[in-house]
Amino acid sequence: MENLITLIKIIAVFSAAIILGSWFSSEVRKSKLKGEPAYKPYLSPPGIIISMIVVIAPIIVWFLKN
Repeated sequence: MENLITLIKIIAVFSAAIILGSWFSSEVRKSKLKGEPAYKPYLSPPGIIISMIVVIAPIIVWFLKN
């Protein structure tokens, strides 16, 4: 039963990552079609979420190790 719960958690995280990644990819495509600057997708909601994860994840890992 414990393994099933762990598997469900892993599937949930991967599903969220796939959804966020495809959302960001669609923002990049929209930005390229409009001829906007390369940084523009990073200012969209999925870009901000991804940027926050990239910055906050190492900090959380560091705090948990100490």
